[in-house]
Amino acid sequence: MGAGEVANFAAYAFAPATLVTPLGALSVLVSAILSSFFLNEKLNLHGKIGCLLSILGSTVMVIHAPQEEEVETLNEMSHKLGDPGFLVFATLVVIVSLILIVVVGPRHGQTNILVYITICSVIGALSVSCVKGLGIAIKELLAGKAVLQHPLFWILLLCLTVCVSTQINYLNRALDIFNTSIVTPIYYVIFTTSVLTCSAILFKEWQHMAADDIIGTLSGFLTIIVGIFLLHAFKDVNFTLANLPVSLRKDERAANGTLLSTYDCFDHDEESSACLGEMQSTESLSGRRNGSLSAF
Repeated sequence: MGAGEVANFAAYAFAPATLVTPLGALSVLVSAILSSFFLNEKLNLHGKIGCLLSILGSTVMVIHAPQEEEVETLNEMSHKLGDPGFLVFATLVVIVSLILIVVVGPRHGQTNILVYITICSVIGALSVSCVKGLGIAIKELLAGKAVLQHPLFWILLLCLTVCVSTQINYLNRALDIFNTSIVTPIYYVIFTTSVLTCSAILFKEWQHMAADDIIGTLSGFLTIIVGIFLLHAFKDVNFTLANLPVSLRKDERAANGTLLSTYDCFDHDEESSACLGEMQSTESLSGRRNGSLSAF
């Protein structure tokens, strides 16, 4: 995990945050695939489709990735951080986060899944900016420059420590209260959207993009979102390709391929058990605590 985080840290130093952050979804995909082999966890049809969509979306995003403005030194980074647009964005993030932590969190944090996830997501946008600046500082340090004497280096390091600690705290709270299969996709969407917004304001990555690249990037991002949702939201549903013929009414499938309704389950004895199994699975899912699929 340490090696993976170091590689992720290095990626922010050499590539746009708009590209690196969405590709973080691939770690979820790899975890799902490896767990099916080494932990004997079942990857159902929805999960396989979700993995495929995540790969396709990532490929589209890489093809249409924006080119960020070149920032080579900490002095250039300090000018970027002093931009009025970014200062307004950072101030709004801090104010919103404090309101959620002090006012909204104690009242609604235990019942509303968005409270804690929003806190760690919007603060995550600032942590990515800090990582970007520290990556530039490390490149300067390796080049033999006196980076440790620059005050911005220590400011970024302090801000990163505070932001990451806050993220871990509130993400763990959300995972303790709500279902992981819902927390993960919602956190991914809000966190990535916050990072894309912050990166666009700080590095002007979208300013010189063509219309087709903008559409391609957004389409790839939405495709990854759908893939992550399918992978997590339906992981407890036992559904494979072998279930497809049972789910379709045989006499109607040959004619128009329409799906078997709930009431039709009781018209055919050989299909009733499979249908009832699906109905019971649906009822068990809907009976989860707040933050489950039904609440989402």
